[in-house]
Amino acid sequence: MTRLRRAGAVLIAAAAASGCAASPPTGAADTAALPAVGELPGADAFARDLADRLAAALAGKGAGYVPRTRHRREDGSPRYTNRLILETSPYLLQHAHNPVSWYPWGDEAFEAARRLGRPVLLSIGYSTCHWCHVMEEESFEDEEIAEFLNRNYVAIKVDREERPDVDAIYMSAVQMLTGRGGWPMTTWLTHDREVYFGGTYFPPRDGARGASVGFLTLLRQLREEFDRKPEEVAARGREITERLRAAIGPEAGEAASAEASLDAAIGVYRRGFDGVHGGLRQAPKFPSSLPVRLLLWRHRRTGDPELLEMARLTLRKMAAGGIYDHVGGGFHRYSTDGRWLVPHFEKMLYDNALLAVAYLETCQLTGDEEFARTAREVLDYVGREMTSPEGGFYSATDADSLGPDGRREEGLFFTWSQAEIRAALGEARARRFEAYYGVTDGGNFEGRSILHVERALPELATLLGVPRARLADELAGARAELYRLRLSRPPPLRDEKILAAWNGLMISAMARGAFVLEDPRFADRARRAADFVLTAMRREGRLLRSYKDGSARHTAYLDDYAFVIAGLLDLYETTAELRWLREAVEIQAQLDRHYRDGAGGGYFMTADDHEALLAREKPAYDGAEPSGNSVALMNLLRLGGLTSDDRYRAAADGLRRGFGGTLSRRPTALPEMLLALEFALDGPREVVVVTGDDRSAAAPFLDAVRRTFVPGKVVAVLSESELATEEVQRLVPIARDKVARNGGATAYVCRRGVCQLPASSPETLVRQLQAGPSGATPARSE
Repeated sequence: MTRLRRAGAVLIAAAAASGCAASPPTGAADTAALPAVGELPGADAFARDLADRLAAALAGKGAGYVPRTRHRREDGSPRYTNRLILETSPYLLQHAHNPVSWYPWGDEAFEAARRLGRPVLLSIGYSTCHWCHVMEEESFEDEEIAEFLNRNYVAIKVDREERPDVDAIYMSAVQMLTGRGGWPMTTWLTHDREVYFGGTYFPPRDGARGASVGFLTLLRQLREEFDRKPEEVAARGREITERLRAAIGPEAGEAASAEASLDAAIGVYRRGFDGVHGGLRQAPKFPSSLPVRLLLWRHRRTGDPELLEMARLTLRKMAAGGIYDHVGGGFHRYSTDGRWLVPHFEKMLYDNALLAVAYLETCQLTGDEEFARTAREVLDYVGREMTSPEGGFYSATDADSLGPDGRREEGLFFTWSQAEIRAALGEARARRFEAYYGVTDGGNFEGRSILHVERALPELATLLGVPRARLADELAGARAELYRLRLSRPPPLRDEKILAAWNGLMISAMARGAFVLEDPRFADRARRAADFVLTAMRREGRLLRSYKDGSARHTAYLDDYAFVIAGLLDLYETTAELRWLREAVEIQAQLDRHYRDGAGGGYFMTADDHEALLAREKPAYDGAEPSGNSVALMNLLRLGGLTSDDRYRAAADGLRRGFGGTLSRRPTALPEMLLALEFALDGPREVVVVTGDDRSAAAPFLDAVRRTFVPGKVVAVLSESELATEEVQRLVPIARDKVARNGGATAYVCRRGVCQLPASSPETLVRQLQAGPSGATPARSE
């Protein structure tokens, strides 16, 4: 790939890299009453039919619509409108009034490029991406740049969250060309969709932000190269495509033992661990860079105290840092520094789902109420601010919000001046609040303060001579007051599309929160979201990726299936409602039918009938979100445990073999898959609790499961009358021949169908759960 990078370097010496509904009807409308959409600079006028559709879509936004553009007429209406006004993606709609003649991804755009003999400019981002906003304002709102684009390119805009398949292909190409990646992602393509140059964020002009070559110059150079050296451009595109096809899957090779892969990964995390602030020694600092749950699970099986301390320190420091929203709950995207203080202020649903589970498991293992409090606040934040009226969970909130001058500013909504706090709380309470949360007159972020725990509560209580409980209550009251005050500020943009995958993650978090925290509210939220996904986001038995404005669209991807199945399994184990297991089995069947690689093991990102891209990816990397294959492996192991169906176990074995090379040589690329290996090594327990007709008799046994951290298990709770049904016999065969002894609730702990003696008391159940993979000595029946 050196030659490809050198070719790019000839064109640009330095570039700043950062990162972050159906169309309205036509014909019947009164076109004379429609708003004018205006001609885009340098672009041909829209055909009459398309212009009418754009105008009708604009009119459908209503009188209160505020276009996201600086190009407005005197009446406030947008001067420009492009094809993206017909889309539902919040990110695409953000660009609907750029002077750029954007196309959405599709055959129409590439056919236009072929017909006109032009290259394609592909821009990929997402709605809450700060640097995507920056490039929009600097370049895509610039009329000179837009005019050059419109005369010389076909420009395509893609929402990476709706089309992760497109994003994955072209991100791999950018990483090959530059050695790095991020969003906004900017690539130059031929009409055959092949990449010949790419990068991330580009400043608009030469000299801007210290760049020697700006975006406009680069557009000119790359168009000139496209015209003068077509054979070279085409050859470069073919070479990159060939490398892509070889790169977007697991590495070939024999698998090391599971223990060897786990030991190697844990060694990497030990060596990189930040013993002061937790996480890895790096900046920026991402929560996902250190897989806390893997440390917990490994500690549980090996007894290594250092792993537990690494996990606890990381979670404590994160919850105390500015990356956590102390007023409203929930975690921001990442910390720009090494001590979790200054965050990138966007909030993502998937981050909060994954972190909630990590805090719940640490609470379960340690009994520490602080971890429980953080998890509860995260789940309450999602329930309060990120849940749609239909029950689905929204995707994200932006880092930026509007300031007094009407300009978007990063972090303004979440930060505080000392004067604001004193006006809200009064002098005495404010001083105690400021001492706890590190508020100063000068602030720690652009003259304002990011709240973070400056001193531990016991230390501050001693220093102030105030009882700890009273200080804790006072701080909680102050946070509530500041939250109410914050509601009066212009909020960050909320991305209200609902993604199946991210909802699956949050269904898991809510279900687990209901169980660990004994809070039925969270189970209710998980049920509503699961119902929504299974009804509004499914067509003919198959999932759809995205829902917005009353309609679902885009064939689902591997992670949609895998994450939703995991959520349904967690919901089943929490509620013991058989419908969730039934749905999980049915959705797994669809995943196997359309996504499974029968020859190589594992699953492709896209279905067998999906649009053909340059390559068909088989995800083999756990990033901010776990890969679909990693979660699919865990699902197969759990389904195998619950159903005793050897087909799941065979599929799991094939998946592990298919990823053997990656697990052997780069195990830290797949920390979530390592969790599945740890699950298997722990000798997964099949826990069945059988009651008489009164299911509530299982409560003491479930409490025993709740306070015993044993992640390697599956759980089924059934009454004897349910056991007699054909569906239970089919779906939960591990429960066959189990009875409620002497009419009382009875627990059974088995491994691959080999059971210890029945437990009639929670204490016996705990001992059996804690037994090692060998089963130790079975407890005596009572």
